[in-house]
Amino acid sequence: MGKVNNNVPLEYSTEENNLKIFGFWVFLGAEIMLFGTLFASYFTLVDRTGAGPTGAEIFEITPVLIETFVLLTSSFTIGLAIHAMRLGSKKATIGFMIITLLLGAVFLSVEIYEFKHYVHIGAGLSVSAFTSILLTTLGTHGLHVTMGLCWGSFIIFQIWKRGLNSVTAGKTFVFSLYWHFLDVVWIFIFSFIYLKGMM
Repeated sequence: MGKVNNNVPLEYSTEENNLKIFGFWVFLGAEIMLFGTLFASYFTLVDRTGAGPTGAEIFEITPVLIETFVLLTSSFTIGLAIHAMRLGSKKATIGFMIITLLLGAVFLSVEIYEFKHYVHIGAGLSVSAFTSILLTTLGTHGLHVTMGLCWGSFIIFQIWKRGLNSVTAGKTFVFSLYWHFLDVVWIFIFSFIYLKGMM
């Protein structure tokens, strides 16, 4: 585990944690490339609707606003979890982590409803190039949220069982970076896919 440095936040208290956090930033760089490619493909194919519907015809503002509100709120609650972790409060850390994951589950539920709605109104994956890249982009983000829910649940169990230490703190902080990244990606989706598509 390495020598613990008590003069820095718990997640940065060992050399191993520092290396893991740096490695995760590198991983996020690869994730940026993934979503960058999806966005570039979307902007290329957005007008290729064929006989299928356009974004203005299928996008609904209410589900999108709900998704945006709950996901951005979850970004705030994961920040509170990190703050509680640094204060050494195991109970508060777990509590804010649980709230974060519950908000993530609400987001995912609304997104599943959206997907069903799109397919129901004739905007399925194979209808046009536009619907294909739209559902691929949204689905990739939704898959990342799903993985985050599983990952976060595992970390909550570890904190509950082992308490707050350099290992669990490092894992929690890395998870928070991942969750904030998903929120940033969603802001781009909200702004450049939904809002632009509704105009």
